[in-house]
Amino acid sequence: MAFQQPLVIQTYRATRPKTELYIPVLSGAPNPTAEHAMNTEIRRVVQQLASEQGSLEDPRSEMNGFFEVKTNEKGVLSLSLFNYAYTGGAHGMTLQHSLTFNTGTGHSYKLAELFKPGSDYVKRISDLVAAQITARGIETFEPFKTIRPDQDFYVADRALVIYFQLYEIAAYVYGFLYFPISVFDLQDIINENGPLGPMVVNN
Repeated sequence: MAFQQPLVIQTYRATRPKTELYIPVLSGAPNPTAEHAMNTEIRRVVQQLASEQGSLEDPRSEMNGFFEVKTNEKGVLSLSLFNYAYTGGAHGMTLQHSLTFNTGTGHSYKLAELFKPGSDYVKRISDLVAAQITARGIETFEPFKTIRPDQDFYVADRALVIYFQLYEIAAYVYGFLYFPISVFDLQDIINENGPLGPMVVNN
């Protein structure tokens, strides 16, 4: 596999009354079309998360946006965008949306695209998540059965990390529930041309 330079990631700070957003801005992609596509998608998600939080009319309300880079190597960029807002009530609410890109094309992957066509990735991942829920003693609202086919995820440290939003399967006190799954536990169903393919290769 030819070496691919990591992307350059700078932070743009956007402010308006009651709002402060730190937004990743990418450069150094192999071609400008891919770079534009990735930056456009990031801005779209940042705006979407802000709109999902609703009104900031409460005098005490505030909103903060930030991000975390999970992978930036081997032609793959995976990052999480967060938005925290307090709009009244007992506590604020944090939303998270992750994006995983092919840095050469700018394509943003859906979970299904990480696996070979026809593979029952939903059941495989659900079984691994269920085992972790049991091992970690997590109390879910209902007995856990399955992930969504488009479940939230990111790629980090040779792992696929499946996660659930606040309140999605368990109480607020648990925060975001993360379930790291080694790429080697999924190796037989991985789409080698997707973002998990390069993570299996030792180089």
